[in-house]
Amino acid sequence: MRKKTYIVMGIILTGITAITACNKLLPSMIDPSEGLCGPVSLSSSQTILFSQGNDQFFANRTAATGLGPYFVATGCGSCHGSDNRGHPFTILTRFGQTDSTGNKFMAEGGPQLGAFCLPGYAPEQLPTGATSSNFIAPITAGVGFLEAVPDSEIIAMAAANLANPDGVRGHPNYGSIPSYVTPLNGAIPRADGKYICRFGRKASTYDLLQQVATAYNHDMGITSTFLPNNPYNYLDQINAAPPTTPEVGNATLNSVLFYVTCLQTPVQRNPADSTVLYGSQVFVNIGCETCHKQTLTTGYSPIDALSYQTFNPFTDLLVHDMGPGLDDGYTEGNAKTSEWRTTPLWGLGLAPNVQGGYTYLLHDGRAHSIEQAIQMHGGEAAASADRFINLSQGDKNALIKFLNSL
Repeated sequence: MRKKTYIVMGIILTGITAITACNKLLPSMIDPSEGLCGPVSLSSSQTILFSQGNDQFFANRTAATGLGPYFVATGCGSCHGSDNRGHPFTILTRFGQTDSTGNKFMAEGGPQLGAFCLPGYAPEQLPTGATSSNFIAPITAGVGFLEAVPDSEIIAMAAANLANPDGVRGHPNYGSIPSYVTPLNGAIPRADGKYICRFGRKASTYDLLQQVATAYNHDMGITSTFLPNNPYNYLDQINAAPPTTPEVGNATLNSVLFYVTCLQTPVQRNPADSTVLYGSQVFVNIGCETCHKQTLTTGYSPIDALSYQTFNPFTDLLVHDMGPGLDDGYTEGNAKTSEWRTTPLWGLGLAPNVQGGYTYLLHDGRAHSIEQAIQMHGGEAAASADRFINLSQGDKNALIKFLNSL
């Protein structure tokens, strides 16, 4: 995947002036009519930092620049093409945890399998007795907005479900935060000191700093001051002692963090189309919006463009029981093995653009169409899935057209 180049105009005559409007800042990979549009509104200095992060996000690592010895990708852009979803070629495997008591296979290299390795090493293999689940990378566009949603709003969405007649409940996934992480603005810790997590398929990652540091370490085998040890492979039994110097410096890692934090939300296409509008009402009528909340609001953010914004991600950031059909026997945090975070639907219609023209939906890509993904919803979503199955063909088509517009 090519890296994206952001253009800064007027560098000779007027210094550095950031141009962030979609119609003025158009990398060749991004077309606003297709829903993705670079950064939020930023200052000149912030635009430079964003551009630096963009370069690093789409850079490919090698052994000389810290890759490995065990990894699943050589760069962030390998899994998050065009800041969108991943595809089966970059799928990763998580393993070793079956309940809230934690991962019992950390000594065998848990929680992530390094499917690839440098010469002279052995690729990781699932330990005997470990359950596992395959994850396709989620969309990165708009994640800074999700991070800025206050805990109070997430808690309120869970409370509003207590009397839901379809049996929809959902709850935040609470977890212990790493020592290098600072609680987010408006964070509400539980009595046991755990915090609401919101990123990842199981909503087990607290914030974007933890997400980026973990991706460098688990996905690429690259150490940092935050995670100084290389991943461990019990088959090689090589000491995972930290390198003398972190393999990615704080400045580089923080530029990538800033890049993903400042990515604009995906833009809906054809929102005024009559069929799209009708499909959006079908979406509400059959109960999809109970979990896939259309509208959320951010709280304070140190980045002005993210503060107190209303946006449309189609998620409640809660984990829900999706039934036995989606129970892989693996989990993270305090979620059950059958519980998954509500996937944001924004950018859904653009997924085939980065998935080779095909469609790979749900956490592991097992659904090859939107219709199939809906029909695989069980547990708390079973009533909505049943209503979808019983819709007229016209209403189904309208709903699918709406979802493809996101």
